Amino acid sequence: MDIVNFLQAIFALAVTLGLIGLTAVGLRRFGPDVIARFQGGESKDRRLKLVETLVIDPTRRLVLVRLDDQERLILLGEGRMLETLKARPAPRKTPAVETT
Repeated sequence: MDIVNFLQAIFALAVTLGLIGLTAVGLRRFGPDVIARFQGGESKDRRLKLVETLVIDPTRRLVLVRLDDQERLILLGEGRMLETLKARPAPRKTPAVETT
């Protein structure tokens, strides 16, 4: 095997590993959004929605959930719910009224 074939094989391996790495980064960043689109987007009849999560440390996390028109802030830790606080109500979306 001459040096040209060896360099071509090394270059092909580098390109393949680079594409695998880019795919992994893309799926970590955009994966949940793509999966949500394939599942049909947001359903109108769902009452419970996860608004946001925040990792405090490896054992604790804050979770903001919306149930109907109320938001609840939940502190999770060590596999159990530690505390629930009532958050301010979410702003209601009013439908646009057309005038003719």
